[in-house]
Amino acid sequence: MGSFSLVHWAVLIIVVMLLFGRGRISDLMGDFAKGITSFKKGLAEGETPPAAAPAPPPQISPQVTNAATTPVTPATDEVRR
Repeated sequence: MGSFSLVHWAVLIIVVMLLFGRGRISDLMGDFAKGITSFKKGLAEGETPPAAAPAPPPQISPQVTNAATTPVTPATDEVRR
């Protein structure tokens, strides 16, 4: 009861053909195919990595000395005799 028979499908196709005409249906399907093609192209373009951007110049930071990491050297004062 819920499914259509072959006669129902034939009548439905004839009504659709009369309403839209043969040319409009082919135009609609062509536009639909172009949309799918452009969608796939957009996905393919989105997956490619962007062009390599130039590397930023290295940041030169001031040298900071830390007393905990600076090696201790003995004093070289000479004692006068």
